Amino acid sequence: MLKRTITAIVAILFFFPFIIYGSYPLYFITVMIGSIGLYELLKMRQLTTEKIPVVLGVLLLWTLILPDEVMTHFSPLNQIDLLMIIAILLSSYTVIKKNSFHFSDVSFIIFGTIYVGLGFHYFLVSRDMGLEYVFFAIVVILLTDTGAYLAGNLFGKNKLIPAISPNKTIEGAIGGAFLGVLAGTIFHLIFPIHDSLLFVISVSFFASIIGQMGDLTASALKRHYEVKDSGKLLPGHGGILDRFDSWLFVFPFLYIIQLFG
Repeated sequence: MLKRTITAIVAILFFFPFIIYGSYPLYFITVMIGSIGLYELLKMRQLTTEKIPVVLGVLLLWTLILPDEVMTHFSPLNQIDLLMIIAILLSSYTVIKKNSFHFSDVSFIIFGTIYVGLGFHYFLVSRDMGLEYVFFAIVVILLTDTGAYLAGNLFGKNKLIPAISPNKTIEGAIGGAFLGVLAGTIFHLIFPIHDSLLFVISVSFFASIIGQMGDLTASALKRHYEVKDSGKLLPGHGGILDRFDSWLFVFPFLYIIQLFG
């Protein structure tokens, strides 16, 4: 627990100045973090030895992460055009490799870039709309994790989904949602993010649930590929995907419901 706490503090001290400053420094560090996350994902499937698909996947990831207005400076093509081009190149690579690199591998790389890329893309969109929206989401996510950990340790008796995450409990999930809603509500009372308090309470609840679903999705992925952590970059936390799995679900959710409107 001490190692986990120290890592969290160091990560916050490193990453939060970029969040506060925003703009191109944040774009750059987010692209780097996303690239590590995608590499972790591809490593689970043992695809990192395929250099050409990895490079194509990373290039696609960058186009998905960066805000639309930034991409227009670098390419006359939009993200959908680039996605199609890279999908064709990856599919053609299966022919070159004579089916030792399969169409299922192509699908995994494309889905992996969408999963990681769009999650971080909407994180950047949130930051560009206002610093308060990013910190609202982070507060809800962090306090959901804390509430789930504390409630699970104190009251946890009934397993949530043991086949996917044997340590998570129903009591922990409820405790996480409760603390996530409380944290989101208090944050709003200090830094208002919407005209309606009821709306913020509802958003906090669903963001907490969706964040936990993002965590469980990453757990299901790791369980399928029989790995404990996505990586070893963050001592006590695992890899990038272990730390940002909830972010990849919550920030797209906040965009879809137009919290920034």
